[in-house]
Amino acid sequence: MIEQELLPILERSIQIGKWKAYEGYKDSGIEWVGKVPAHWEVRKLKYLTYLKYGNSLPADKREDGAILVFGSNGSVGTHSQANTSSPVIIIGRKGSSGKIVFSEFPCYAIDTTYYVDKTAKEICMRWLFYVLRLLRLDEFSEDTAVPGLNRDYVHMQQLPLATINEQQAIATFLDRETARLNELITKKERMIALLQERRTAIINRAITRGLKPDVPMRDSGVEWLGEIPAHWEVRRVKHLTTFITSGSRGWAQYYSDYGAIFLRIGNLSRDTIRLDLEDTQRVLPPKGTEGQRTKVNQNDILISITAYIGSIAVITEDIGEAYVSQHIALTRPCLNIVNPIWLGYFLLSAPGQDQFRLSQYGGTKDGLGLYDIKNLDIIIPPLPEQRALVTYIEKETAKIDKLISVIEEGIKKLKEYSTALISAAVTGKIDVRGEVAAMPTIEPAAL
Repeated sequence: MIEQELLPILERSIQIGKWKAYEGYKDSGIEWVGKVPAHWEVRKLKYLTYLKYGNSLPADKREDGAILVFGSNGSVGTHSQANTSSPVIIIGRKGSSGKIVFSEFPCYAIDTTYYVDKTAKEICMRWLFYVLRLLRLDEFSEDTAVPGLNRDYVHMQQLPLATINEQQAIATFLDRETARLNELITKKERMIALLQERRTAIINRAITRGLKPDVPMRDSGVEWLGEIPAHWEVRRVKHLTTFITSGSRGWAQYYSDYGAIFLRIGNLSRDTIRLDLEDTQRVLPPKGTEGQRTKVNQNDILISITAYIGSIAVITEDIGEAYVSQHIALTRPCLNIVNPIWLGYFLLSAPGQDQFRLSQYGGTKDGLGLYDIKNLDIIIPPLPEQRALVTYIEKETAKIDKLISVIEEGIKKLKEYSTALISAAVTGKIDVRGEVAAMPTIEPAAL
């Protein structure tokens, strides 16, 4: 059946009279569909179309051209020729299996995909695209070394089949409505991007100049850093910390479903200094192991030194027993010199992130060593001023984060509404015949 959280949205859409239901219904026999209009049929997908395998096309074999190349996660480049006709539906087979893309034009579907470019006569391709989206094929990958979508499984799926005229009306209706919703989502995403830019600007300004616009400035002595307030200093991390190390190898043998927290790069971020504990690994290390030196304390600062280099987390509270992986540098600040949160924000700011990039020699180096971390240049105001600036940064960014959270919730509701509307139309819960010419809409704010 339609997901429970979407039902209130759908029911309200119908109740307020924007779209009517069909006159008569029957049970479809399909759990996720429920009842369908009495004159509709139910068919297995294999009787309507079949999934073709894409072809191998390595990146170094692609020729200059304007034909889009699609992999399991969407467009991955261009080529000089197509291997599909059009319109075409591309379905992820390996990797991002179940992801579905529609193209009005011929394209090249590579071997990590299936594609559909031919159907029975009574099938509208755009309608089929919307129906396939509701099957949630991404949830039915085979559990293999490389998760994949089984073609036979997809072919056996039963679908509610409207008449060809209704399919075309449903597709046109959903094209227009989802385009409107997508436009609203895009606008909200732009608002978030602008707020994030504002957030970054607040941090960068406070970190490099403080809050007083007329403060005397002096040359920092660091070419790329430029001027800083005259009473501030520039020191290296090794002069601001009592201890710097990185995780040891071999922790996988201690993995467990319970025990101490094992912090990995995914627990760090380039967007915030807060530790993300949503996805954590647990470990049961034996006593006296070499890894004990990587035990995390409150006020420690963690820095990723491989992969997403420059991701940060400040341990602002007691999180219990925790250790870091070999991909993370652990630094322990001198609390009588530097505020840990100030140091975290500096590393997160443009001057901090620029140094991480420079330390990689423009990106040619795979990772950073402890030498690189120890020699990072840090701007240091007097400790009381650090605390005041941290308070200011936290206050101002909290306002922005709250706004972003509200907008993200709005985006979530719009996406839920879009899914509910697609489900309502393709399963016949609403009758959109005659609605294409004069399209009624529900204002998202009313949802």
